[in-house]
Amino acid sequence: MDPDAVKSTLSNLAFGNVMAAAARNYQKEVLANEKAQGSKPVNEEVDLDELMDDPELERLHGDRIAALKREVEKREAFKRQGHGEYREVSEGDFLGEVTRSEKVICHFYHKEFYRCKIMDKHLKTLAPRHVDTKFIKVDAENAPFFVTKLAIKTLPCVVLFSKGIAMDRLVGFQDLGTKDDFTTNKLENVLVKKGMLSKKKKEEDDEDAEYQESIRRSVRSSENLDSDSD
Repeated sequence: MDPDAVKSTLSNLAFGNVMAAAARNYQKEVLANEKAQGSKPVNEEVDLDELMDDPELERLHGDRIAALKREVEKREAFKRQGHGEYREVSEGDFLGEVTRSEKVICHFYHKEFYRCKIMDKHLKTLAPRHVDTKFIKVDAENAPFFVTKLAIKTLPCVVLFSKGIAMDRLVGFQDLGTKDDFTTNKLENVLVKKGMLSKKKKEEDDEDAEYQESIRRSVRSSENLDSDSD
């Protein structure tokens, strides 16, 4: 089963639990406030079903499910094109790979070059973080035609393709402080400035992680409430 589909389904189910937990918390808060004020409540209980049927809550729930579905479909489409992972491609497959995706980052490397291995490590980290961009690498020794065609003289060389056209490149570590110990975030920021990665991608990942954690907290909280509240 597709992990993203499972994640989407669990998120949707968890979202429902979050709404139920919020309703129960609201009910407890109302009763607590009435008792603190020393007045006898007109209605001893809040109708949980009525609260859950609130049109605004249903609309928010529906919007969230629709957004999750669109995101899953988008990611699935990208993955069918080879996005989401850092892959090696042959010279014969190279042209098809760079023309089938809108944005492609291709690392021309030499297996014996230490700096190429450093670049590999950072690109491998970025690939699953930026699914809308394809990350690939090509062994320069086994791709003489494209090495010549693209005038690649120094390795590592990361060529940036937009709609099949080589728009820019990173030669060696010139754009990264010329040192070997640059961070993945440094490379990420350079690629963002060059228009190859989305500016908001990392922030969206952080928000998604925070949202998932809030779901887990709410579900755990709901499990600790009265067992007969279901």
